[in-house]
Amino acid sequence: MKTPADASNENAVTPEPPAGWPSYTMVEARMKKIYFEFYQETYKKSKIDRKTKELIAIAASLGFKCQGCLNGHIKKAKKFGATPEEISESIAIAMGVAAASVVDLTDIAAEHLQIKHFE
Repeated sequence: MKTPADASNENAVTPEPPAGWPSYTMVEARMKKIYFEFYQETYKKSKIDRKTKELIAIAASLGFKCQGCLNGHIKKAKKFGATPEEISESIAIAMGVAAASVVDLTDIAAEHLQIKHFE
């Protein structure tokens, strides 16, 4: 899905809807405009290069379980020069954070149960 702003800015980004599904049908036009403006702002030139932004977006897509986001950001990461190894590493980082979140919750469970099972 492209917006008029995309035509004037090669680096402009618009999220990809799931294949075969009309996107944003439940989002009011005013809110959709605000969302797209915010989304595009996050991909403008900054101190973080575009390839790195896409690698971050891959990890975030995994964390937020957004399949359409993941597909789109992998394509964009490759477009901006990310190697398969860099994409794999960003995926491994997301896996590590996900695993740490489970460990964190087990610590909370142990505290509630007043258990220190493996000291």
